[in-house]
Amino acid sequence: MNPATYLTRAARLYPSNPAIFSGTTQITDYAGFADRAARLGQGFSEKYGIGSGDRVALFISNCPEYLDLLYGVWFAGGVVVPINHKLHPREVAWILNNSDASLVIAEGQQADTLQTTGSCPVLDVSSDAYRDLASASPLSDPVPRASDDLAWLFYTSGTTGRPKGVMISCGNLQAMILSYFTDVDAARTEDTSLYAAPMSHGAGLYNFIYVLRGARHVVPTSGGFDPAEIIGLAGHHGNICMFAAPTMIRRLVSQAREQGYDGTGLRTIVYGGGPMYLADIQDAVEHLGSRFVQIYGQGESPMSITALSRDLVCDRSHPNWAARLASVGTAQSCAEVRIAGPDGDTLPAGEIGEILVRGPQVMLGYWQNDKANAEALQDGWLWTGDMGTMDADGFVTLRDRSKDVIISGGSNIYPREVEEALIAHPNVAEACVVGQTDPEWGEIVIAYVVCEKGTALTASELDAFCLDQIARFKRPKTYHFVNELPKNAYGKVLKTALREREGVTHT
Repeated sequence: MNPATYLTRAARLYPSNPAIFSGTTQITDYAGFADRAARLGQGFSEKYGIGSGDRVALFISNCPEYLDLLYGVWFAGGVVVPINHKLHPREVAWILNNSDASLVIAEGQQADTLQTTGSCPVLDVSSDAYRDLASASPLSDPVPRASDDLAWLFYTSGTTGRPKGVMISCGNLQAMILSYFTDVDAARTEDTSLYAAPMSHGAGLYNFIYVLRGARHVVPTSGGFDPAEIIGLAGHHGNICMFAAPTMIRRLVSQAREQGYDGTGLRTIVYGGGPMYLADIQDAVEHLGSRFVQIYGQGESPMSITALSRDLVCDRSHPNWAARLASVGTAQSCAEVRIAGPDGDTLPAGEIGEILVRGPQVMLGYWQNDKANAEALQDGWLWTGDMGTMDADGFVTLRDRSKDVIISGGSNIYPREVEEALIAHPNVAEACVVGQTDPEWGEIVIAYVVCEKGTALTASELDAFCLDQIARFKRPKTYHFVNELPKNAYGKVLKTALREREGVTHT
């Protein structure tokens, strides 16, 4: 099914429902939303020849037009190629060439820069040409698409080399959507979907859930994540539902504490995309209440591997509540999940291995990359590259990316365990642990630490604290105190960048 069908159905059921907002200002209702997408679809088809399976890249920041463009591309039968708007033009050009994009939609100076690449036509979303495109006669219906047809071609962040194009089909999206309703949150018509995280990533895929319900879609006027702005929008709109990376939640809780805000107007905050430390989620629940749901997924299986419900996030009655809260929950309805050793055999409960998943939500494969497909997709299972354990009740706990495991003196050290110990210190705001090559031990543990504002720590103080938390061989050998950790546009800490500092490497 063409994803644009979700919008046409919503427009018939909820034509006068407010649909898209810029901050507190309504842009259009559902009838207008669907009409605009249908006109864009016709314009894409007439002017640029976009048809079934043609790739259209979106290289723009969060804005209300993003939703129009998504559905306009799908109306024409095209495939959306979302690109992080913070990428360098050379990186964008590589993605455009690799995906064989028929059109790239950009904005302002970025559009002007891309005009010089010559790889495909460029449409400036702020131009008269775009406005003319949106005034075309509307397509009567979305171009038919099958379940296995490509809909979303997402390029991985590429921190260890060239990014890979993850092929997500119409059927993959449908499985993801149905699992969300079942396992994550029962979205409602009165809800407000807030896009504070990049719409070029997972946050953009949340739109389907709320389009199907005829709910509101709000893009902050800042175009991103501003805790004070979000608190204000929650008070104005109410029933805010949003995705937030763990680092974003930490900032939101800090702002809430400063303002004396209790979470009024926020309904659901779905968190994922990086490690949520136990101390941080406990602090978030304490200050903002029962509003948090955790999901675990990746571009290859978006939002749809495991989930930890809001009830479990708040439960303190179960004997294993702390371990469950530190986990990423249990398999979602669409997914089979298991922990495997290098030979692919399932490991016993509690043993660390690679997390494998299969189901109708798992990608078709990587775009034109047979080598990567052979490594990631084996006997129907997606090898996620994440290391974890599963307990007897099915709760999965992430340990680390397989490439991040530190082997020191023949012993495996999982950085997340060390980071959990560091973040437990009241003066530590953020921590990241990487491995550094060492002639005696093979690798040693290096910690990068950001202190809470107005506080300070010494290496010896933090070392003594670690020794009270974890085994001696796991503790960092060196502590670097920094003002901030390098992150990508999605809030993930770039461990590769940390390894490159001061000669830190990883084999």
